[in-house]
Amino acid sequence: MNHLDTGPRKPRREPGKVNLLGFDRGALKAWLAELGEPSFRAVQVIKWIHQRRVLDFERMTDLSKALRVRLAEVAEIRLPRPIFDRTSADGTRKWLLTLEGDNAVETVFIPEPGRGTLCVSSQLGCPLACTFCSTGQQGFERNLTVAEIIGQLLFATQALETDGTARKLTNVVFMGMGEPLANFTSVVRASNLMLDEHAYNLSRRRVTLSTAGIVPALYRLAEVSRISLAVSLHAPNDALRDELVPINRKYPIAALLTACRNYVERTPHHRITWEYVMLDAVNDTDAHARELARLLTGIPSKINLIPFNSFPSTCYRSSPPQRIRCFSEILQRAGYITTVRRARGNDIDGACGQLVGQVRNGMRQLGATEPRLPVVRA
Repeated sequence: MNHLDTGPRKPRREPGKVNLLGFDRGALKAWLAELGEPSFRAVQVIKWIHQRRVLDFERMTDLSKALRVRLAEVAEIRLPRPIFDRTSADGTRKWLLTLEGDNAVETVFIPEPGRGTLCVSSQLGCPLACTFCSTGQQGFERNLTVAEIIGQLLFATQALETDGTARKLTNVVFMGMGEPLANFTSVVRASNLMLDEHAYNLSRRRVTLSTAGIVPALYRLAEVSRISLAVSLHAPNDALRDELVPINRKYPIAALLTACRNYVERTPHHRITWEYVMLDAVNDTDAHARELARLLTGIPSKINLIPFNSFPSTCYRSSPPQRIRCFSEILQRAGYITTVRRARGNDIDGACGQLVGQVRNGMRQLGATEPRLPVVRA
């Protein structure tokens, strides 16, 4: 059983200091220019932080002594701190990381043969209120900053390098808590650092943004980014999707598909990954599968079927394995690459939002009157 300790463990912030994790290369160049430094200094600092994982300015030895002193005066490199760190029997590792304002965010590492994927969160909670989503049922608090998003990546990279398992992070997905396109600027700047050859140097195919479909933001994303795109579809028609994914009432499926076609056309050799959660007797019939196949005609696609991961108070159940197989076979016969996501991290509440929800419930049970995060130890 988990132990709850109501003592706070939030990141310590130095008053008035800038957290350099919040700068992509362009922003860091501009900030250093204000200090009178040439643009090449941005590359040096980014390499120290993100590639060498050096967080002490004094150890950044190719910077001048004067600059190191100045950086220590006006800047910091502040990582989130873990209040939950547990590894599942299947190797999935989940952290609950503290943020400012006595908040916490979930970050999950999923190891697979030949790859290791980090799911990062982009918001505290989520404003879209999808009916089958644990995070969506908890409401929305705020967007994460660039530093809070990149802080998850840097923290996880360090943790994996020191855990003795030789597991390597190769992919990042904006698929944790929140709707990434509702936090557009911070997510794009964070993805810039993920792609930057002087930072994490990930290929565009290895950074994926998962969205429920904020159509205007999809067009904006096509103008500034070429990262991979996953779309949370979950229904083959507007009537059902209106119920499951309420943002569909504002941006219906036809508008969403047009925006997705535009994105693919601007990103040669890419395809859309369609996320489809399998809900028993809701969206999982043979007729739904055939309707989905017709809907996606002409769009380079991969369909990812996701067995529903239950959470307290939900009215939904996962489709039985045989029903999922039949659904998948219909899509495959229609010519679509179709995969069934293997359930991961069930023994550590792997679904997004479950852990934060448990922590909040624990606080209420303890009668906490102040917004102080409990510490959860495995």
